[in-house]
Amino acid sequence: MEKSKIDWTDGPIEGCRIKQLDVHTDERGWLAEVFRHDELDDDLHPAMGYVSLTEVGVARGPHAHREQTDLFVFASGAFRLYLWDAREDSATYGHRQTHDVGAETPTRAVVPPGVVHGYRNTGDAPGLIVNCPNRLYAGENRAEPVDEIRYEERTSDHPFVMD
Repeated sequence: MEKSKIDWTDGPIEGCRIKQLDVHTDERGWLAEVFRHDELDDDLHPAMGYVSLTEVGVARGPHAHREQTDLFVFASGAFRLYLWDAREDSATYGHRQTHDVGAETPTRAVVPPGVVHGYRNTGDAPGLIVNCPNRLYAGENRAEPVDEIRYEERTSDHPFVMD
């Protein structure tokens, strides 16, 4: 994919669901529901979950998946989330979004297959991210190819720039 092929338009991306979480606070701290069966279609229900720590200034991504939908939860630290609709058959092809998410704005982000995504820790401390994708990493018993199209190791031959 060459930079000249897509003129990005800022706007919503079909299938991406960004929801600032409802935080319930009391003297003990706070609680926020991050996943409910009645809020997601069955094919989006998580197959696994993991938590990752991202150091200050570090970016993860950009990358996309062929079949996997990610369900990210940003409730710690400070991050900028980047999304690009690179699906040529999508009604929102060529759209991009950025969201500032984390402890100040706890957020759930559902990212469908084909949407290129990445995030950068923009805070002053490491931050935790939870992901509950609807596919198992490397399939059952880790016996299948990993479902990733990676752009982060490329320097100039992709249009997915995280500033």
